[in-house]
Parts: sequence; structure tokens; C-alpha cells
Amino acid sequence: MTKVRRQPVAISIPDRRDAALTLGPALLVFAFGFLSPLINLAIESLKEFTPGRVGSVENAAATVQNYYELANQAFASVLLTTFWIGGVAAIIGQLVAFPLAYFIVRRISPRMRTLTLGFLITLVLSSVLIKTYAIELTFGSVGIFRPFLLTLGLSPNSREYINIVVIAGLVHSIIPVATLTLIGAMQSIDPRLLDAAQSLGAPGWKAHLSITLPLSFPALISSTLVSLTFAISAFVIPMVLGRGRVLFMSNVIYTRFSDIANYPSGAAISLVMLAAALAVVAVITFAQARRVSR
Repeated sequence: MTKVRRQPVAISIPDRRDAALTLGPALLVFAFGFLSPLINLAIESLKEFTPGRVGSVENAAATVQNYYELANQAFASVLLTTFWIGGVAAIIGQLVAFPLAYFIVRRISPRMRTLTLGFLITLVLSSVLIKTYAIELTFGSVGIFRPFLLTLGLSPNSREYINIVVIAGLVHSIIPVATLTLIGAMQSIDPRLLDAAQSLGAPGWKAHLSITLPLSFPALISSTLVSLTFAISAFVIPMVLGRGRVLFMSNVIYTRFSDIANYPSGAAISLVMLAAALAVVAVITFAQARRVSR
């Protein structure tokens, strides 16, 4: 079967003018609100820092030393910790949010669904600090999960215990966002497809694996990326629950800007973190695009 080649559609001058008038304000806001700070950050990262000063010296010499200083084991360890803890939290969040979204869409009444959506939105908009200290109390000396972890042989002062608490804090914040993202995908799946598969003899679990999961896979990838982005950029959760032993890149950036006042180094770390996050998102997006095109 021959493929039909699409002819390019010519855009008239009035249409271009309308598009420019429509997109112009949004592009200006994007340029001043996003690109301009990034450009300033890049310029600052290439300046030399003098200890004892706040930020770089005026007319400081250009240097790439701020980036060379990041090529050490300590920085690589923090970067790896940020991504592996954030990745684990994002995956666990999807494992909880996926069946929860399906249950909300298919198993409860419209009235209860509205109340549940309102509750999830409230969780998203509630203070991260409050939710973080709630997790701290849950795993603290009087927490309900502390005896369970102790039976597993995990000391409250061990690195593994603290990692679990940080992951729990991230998952607690990820689940409402991931669930709201997946609910839209669940609503677009025709329930008659599952009924047809089960009427033909397929078990319920097999029908879900062959129909529900593939149809909602693009939304699941999007939800995972959103959750991962939130997790690796978290600041309050690793700062409070990490007890100074689990550091994320956001905590290191805060220290460079606030405590040391080394703006060039903080700017360099911020750009490296942004590049790493964009690279991960690009790889996952590219893999998903190749899977769809097959």
C-alpha cells in the first residue's frame, strides 16, 4: 500500500499576523520569565569567585573553573543520590497512583469521584512543610512505621532508614499529582473494551494488562516524568527528612547561594542539574516516541 504524502499547507500573511499577535505576549513572558534568568545564570557561572565576597566580583574574569570543580566524587555522589532516590520515588508513586486512578474512574459513584478529586487537589495545594513533618512523625520515635522498620533490622540512624523516610516523603507528595494526571487517561478508555475481552474468556488481570495498560501508557510516561521532575527538584523533603545525611542537588545549590554566597558555583551546579534533568527527560521521551512509531 502506497503512502500518501502530505502537502505542506501555505500560511497566509493575515494568518501569520494573527499567530504573532496571539503568541507574542506568551513568548515575551516566556523570554523574560524563563530565558532571561537562565541567561543570567549562565553568565554568572562563568565568572570568577573571590572568597569573602557575596557573588562574583564586578567585571570578574571569565572562567570555567566553576564547572571543573564539579568533576569530583562528592558532587557525583550527590547527583547520583538525587536521581536514584527520585527515580525510586517516582516509580513507587506510579505503582500506587495507577490502580488508584482506575478505582476512582471505574469503581466509585460520580458524587464520590468529585469529592475524591477535590481531596486530591487539596493534597496537591497543601503545604509541603506540613506533609513533610507528618512523614517525620510517622517514621519518628512514636511513629507507626518505626517498629516495622526496626523488625527489618534497620537502625533509625542508619543511612538505609533515612533513605526510606525520604522516599516515603517524596511518594506522599507524588501520589496526588500522579493520580490526577492518570485519571484523564483512564476516563478516555472505553470500558466496553474490557467487557469484550472478558466476554471472550480473558481473565480480568490479563484484560487490564493487554488493554488498560497499553492505552494508558503514554499518560503513565507523562506522569512518571512529572513525578521524577518533582522528586529530583525537591528541597524541603530531603532537607528535613534527610537529617543532613541525604543531600539533594537542590540542597547543595541552596548552600552555595545562601551560606557560602558563592553565586558562580551555585549557578554552575544549577545549570548542570538542569542539563542532567533535561537529558533524562529527553531519553525517556525519545524512547517512547520510537516505541509509538513502530
